[in-house]
Amino acid sequence: MARRLVTAALAAALTLSALMASAAAETRSSWQHVPVPAQVRPQAGLNEAVAFGPGRAWAVGTDAVGREAPGFPLMLRWDGTAWQRQSLPGDGRQGELLSIAATSPTSAWTVGRDTDGGARLLRFDGSAWHETRPPRGVALTKVVAGGGETWLIGSRDGAQVLLRRDGRDWQDVPAPPGAVYGLHVKAADDVWAAGETNSGAAVSHWDGQAWEQTIVSGFPRSAVGSVLAVSKTEVWAGGTSGFVGGPVGKPIPPLLARWDGQTWSRVTMPTDFGSVSSLTPSASGELAWVSVARSQKRAEPGSYPPIVPGPDFLAWDGQSFTGHSEPAVAGEGESSTVRLAPVPGTGTGTVWSVGRAEGPGGTFAPRILRFG
Repeated sequence: MARRLVTAALAAALTLSALMASAAAETRSSWQHVPVPAQVRPQAGLNEAVAFGPGRAWAVGTDAVGREAPGFPLMLRWDGTAWQRQSLPGDGRQGELLSIAATSPTSAWTVGRDTDGGARLLRFDGSAWHETRPPRGVALTKVVAGGGETWLIGSRDGAQVLLRRDGRDWQDVPAPPGAVYGLHVKAADDVWAAGETNSGAAVSHWDGQAWEQTIVSGFPRSAVGSVLAVSKTEVWAGGTSGFVGGPVGKPIPPLLARWDGQTWSRVTMPTDFGSVSSLTPSASGELAWVSVARSQKRAEPGSYPPIVPGPDFLAWDGQSFTGHSEPAVAGEGESSTVRLAPVPGTGTGTVWSVGRAEGPGGTFAPRILRFG
């Protein structure tokens, strides 16, 4: 009798252990909501994040935005357990932080703008953030790091400007034709730029001397804002495919294309409308994730409504995509802005997503999600 009881108890324990392991695996394989600090005020949003490992990450944006309050720069720091608000030099200045990037845990940059239009440029030296002088006359929109390099995107007197950090100062780099919205920097002589021209969505490659530009899509008003170069014969670009006419509010299809060294080929995705907002690599540099802001897809024929929510995140396994939806968050709607940041040093391929979601009563709220 005693032996049967022991056997039954052991079987129950094994069953419980299996259920717990299954639940843990499910948690690891889905996107989870991570709360922001309580001291972040209403009407806040996040623009970008960067991670150095499982125990450190930064996210930037703005909070306390209203009709009479243009908002204040917002920076959050992940300490491995929770997100904390980070104090910054010049606290009290109104404005927004737009972008953040890092070449190492002891060298990070963030750019922003004040409400009077002035540019902000801050640097992290491993212990604290410090205000630095931005390039003269340049309105900054984005900072990008990679391959030991740091680059800035901005404008001067209405013209596109690209700048490269030479170790002590910022040096102008000639910009390719059209507009540049995103960069993937692999080395000083291997930089990829995503944007648009009068001919359509375009990607340009910098070899250290000149740009070589190719048209991703010639459809009117198409543009790409994200580019990921795996190699010179495998480059991905994402954005929107553009549109011609149609009613106000008509959904626009996303654009995802792949370069094989000769031509761009459009890649089919399991969503019909939205905008590709981020392309994230795996630890080996291959494409791992694609995020789609305001993702929608056509419903089954005869269904109502005819358009339903689509997957917000697409996991790429080298052959096909698996769609993932963001989790529901109490009191909030769907995300309208999605930016991905891979976490190095995680065998599970952890990824952060930061952005802005619909809040109650027409407001908006910061949104942080994590996979892995």
